[in-house]
Amino acid sequence: MVDAPAKPRQRLVPTSPLEPQEVALVRRPTLHASVLPPRTFHDQNVFDYEQEAWFAGAWASVGREEDARHPGQYFLAPLAGENLIVVRGNDGQLRGFYNVCRHRGATVVEETAGTLPRFQCPYHAWVYDLDGKLKQPRHTELLEDFDPAAWGLVPVRIATWQGIVYVDLSGAAEPLDLFLGDITTEFTRFDLGALRRVKRIDYDVKANWKAIVENFQECYHCPGVHPQLNRITPYNSGSYLPSAGAAMNSFMEVLPQFETLSMSGAADGRAPMAGMTDDDHGRIYYSVIWPNQLFSLHPDYLMLHWVTPLEPGRTAVRCEWYFDPHEMAKPDFNPDDAIEFWDLTNRQDWHVCELQQQGTKSRAYTAGRYSSMESSVHGFDLMVADRYAADGVITPQGRVSKQESTAAVKARANRVSPGNAAAD
Repeated sequence: MVDAPAKPRQRLVPTSPLEPQEVALVRRPTLHASVLPPRTFHDQNVFDYEQEAWFAGAWASVGREEDARHPGQYFLAPLAGENLIVVRGNDGQLRGFYNVCRHRGATVVEETAGTLPRFQCPYHAWVYDLDGKLKQPRHTELLEDFDPAAWGLVPVRIATWQGIVYVDLSGAAEPLDLFLGDITTEFTRFDLGALRRVKRIDYDVKANWKAIVENFQECYHCPGVHPQLNRITPYNSGSYLPSAGAAMNSFMEVLPQFETLSMSGAADGRAPMAGMTDDDHGRIYYSVIWPNQLFSLHPDYLMLHWVTPLEPGRTAVRCEWYFDPHEMAKPDFNPDDAIEFWDLTNRQDWHVCELQQQGTKSRAYTAGRYSSMESSVHGFDLMVADRYAADGVITPQGRVSKQESTAAVKARANRVSPGNAAAD
């Protein structure tokens, strides 16, 4: 469902703080390219540009529908420096609003989630219905040129896919299904919106958000950083899936003696997810959905990460685990093995991301080179570099130069680990 909002203040498209030549080396073929310039991980002007142009400029994921299932049920969502309310109306429609009173700008809702019959500003008690309409405030009856109908909460555009809620602060992005692209057809066999969360862990990572996404995109680091992960899904396994649109999709293969990603490698009696094919039983699917969603689908559960940039060198990461309600209802249901596995893996990832953040600030560091196993990282960096360049050119991903040998190309295709080793 989509709610078309009236726009707040006119949005000015910001000017990129990087010239195209600053990212020219990133836009070369993978085996000839350099990684992102170090200042893109540390510069406040770059960070501010990303927030306004990317996170506020199109669709971004903010949460799950299950947290606003019933009339009056809501959750708050941070995005691009804004505080948003996502709420289910009495008519069953999901809506989004800026969490800002139209009187003198106070924050209307303070609790991060809950159920309310209406919204009341804690400052001067202006009251808004669940559809955002303002009730006539006290002592405004004599105001000239004041119509309460024109002073409701400012709406934001909302849409959903597979139970995930997306917001478009610009109000001008293409329809969500077109924005997402192939991921919407790749996983139609699943009803992921029916899954329910069993655990949420919030992490405060002292690293730039792009470093976290890059880390998710490769398993080059897995043998040394993730021995538990690497023994179940070897770092050189996996393949890519169709990835037109905002999502980069891939999978890694589970060795035959294991069932899923958990401390033991077993699913602890959980049945495979409804819709699974024979191939699905031996795979972990990974997708990065631009700009802030890390998506990991296992044979028996879904894991999602929301990446929220706070500062150039600080990122909030929310990790949530979802299971089939039928499995959750079983008396012996116990997801702890899977949660412990990924909490360990997450913390391992955050540590190396923080090390990268520290090192790239050094005057000794200049932009490095991609290994032959990091074309998926390069793919994400191309999305970043093209947006920095803002010259209308979309660099083809996975391209190779004429000088690359056929053997090298085949070796890369077979050995590149497209999945995560990281954040999920």
